[in-house]
Amino acid sequence: MVELIAGNMRANVVALAAHGKVTHSDYERVVIPTVKEKIRLHDKIRFFFHLGEDFAGYSAEAIWDDAKIGLQHVMAFEKIAVVTNVVWVKEAVRIFGVFVPCPVKVFANEDISNAAAWVNK
Repeated sequence: MVELIAGNMRANVVALAAHGKVTHSDYERVVIPTVKEKIRLHDKIRFFFHLGEDFAGYSAEAIWDDAKIGLQHVMAFEKIAVVTNVVWVKEAVRIFGVFVPCPVKVFANEDISNAAAWVNK
């Protein structure tokens, strides 16, 4: 499940948290509409994604959805912060982050406040 994070973020930040297994439905209901709306309202957006301790992975369709939204809107991203302790996610973000034309940082769950400060700065 993916949900919006309410909090003290800049207006152009898409702030999301993942719990359990992330599915295609999560992208259709939450991620894609939120990203598209923020892009409509702002020239550049920032992305904050927290995969907490209860994160259980992605469905194959959700991985494809993630890739598609990233490729379709690659130039719209200004900063990306991913917060997780999941090793394979950290490594995937580091590998694929070099192909994104904006700063991408991975933070441990214990550093969530630093991640929020960084994406808002």
